[in-house]
Amino acid sequence: MGNGAPDRDARRGGYRVPAPGPDSLVRWPDTFGTRFTVFVDTEEEFDWSAPLRADADGTSHMAALPPVHARFAAAGVPLTYLVDYPVVSSPSAVEILRALIADGRSAVGTQLHPWVNPPFEEEVTGFNSFTANLPLELQRAKLVALTERLTQAFGKRPLVYRAGRYGIGPETPALLAELGYRIDSSMRSGYCYADEGGPDFVAVPNHAFRLGPVVEIPFTTVFTGRMRSGGAGLHRRLGRFPRGIGIAARLGLLSRVSLTPEDMPLHEAKEAIRVAVGEGLRLLNFAFHSPSVEPGHTPYVRTAADLAAFLHWWDAVLALLDQLGVRAASVDEIVAAACGPA
Repeated sequence: MGNGAPDRDARRGGYRVPAPGPDSLVRWPDTFGTRFTVFVDTEEEFDWSAPLRADADGTSHMAALPPVHARFAAAGVPLTYLVDYPVVSSPSAVEILRALIADGRSAVGTQLHPWVNPPFEEEVTGFNSFTANLPLELQRAKLVALTERLTQAFGKRPLVYRAGRYGIGPETPALLAELGYRIDSSMRSGYCYADEGGPDFVAVPNHAFRLGPVVEIPFTTVFTGRMRSGGAGLHRRLGRFPRGIGIAARLGLLSRVSLTPEDMPLHEAKEAIRVAVGEGLRLLNFAFHSPSVEPGHTPYVRTAADLAAFLHWWDAVLALLDQLGVRAASVDEIVAAACGPA
């Protein structure tokens, strides 16, 4: 199973992604250096603590996005907005995004939330929120509808895809290739959603690798602490004990850190960045959700103080990356370095 072929577990609905073989790892050109990217899950507003609803499709927070974008632009950092159906269906949101990507380096990609993306043929459930659990033809129909809407709105076919809730499946790479996608970023290294019917990414590394006809750029997860060599396997075993994960983190033994300001403390993120760079990771993949730019829409930014902390996290992280000589990369630069000609 080292060739990157998925192992579906029909009982749980998701699939277990094996570690990619050495031959499938992306060999970055020397001229690429060590880089980072920031993907923004650009999506509707909904209650994260309540069941999913097909009619929860507000996008008012998009008006708060331009000043946040400007902070990144001032630091020379392009953003890639992974846009879902409610956002691309909002004329005001599209107008805002068009203005933001006019900086010449930022870009629009795709994020598929099946419960708010036509055609609506499935029951809205947690299981069905993982796109890959839907019938193949329904997966294709939803992806075609979203891709065509994005192409019409922005005049260019998107090259990057992320499945909402990381709900990628065995059929996804071929579907993406059919529609001209070059990069997938639906895998969250070191995480497992099998208990909810979703995929298992425990064996997925942070390094980019070829996933059939597309290149996979996982959402970066770094294990820090004195026992970090135990990685995802040890973290999973600690989770079997009451408060095991929290105790290990407080003792400095093992922490699982995703590169996001959402629920990831700044000091842990900075240590994770140092570890990743020190271990030779050539592309660090950061992310956040667009509704976090305005208080009240996500559990991570409830108040004005939360938003200030969110912005400070980014200021400090970008300063550290600059000190370490890690430069931002646009989607076009990543595609050119990892994928080559279409």
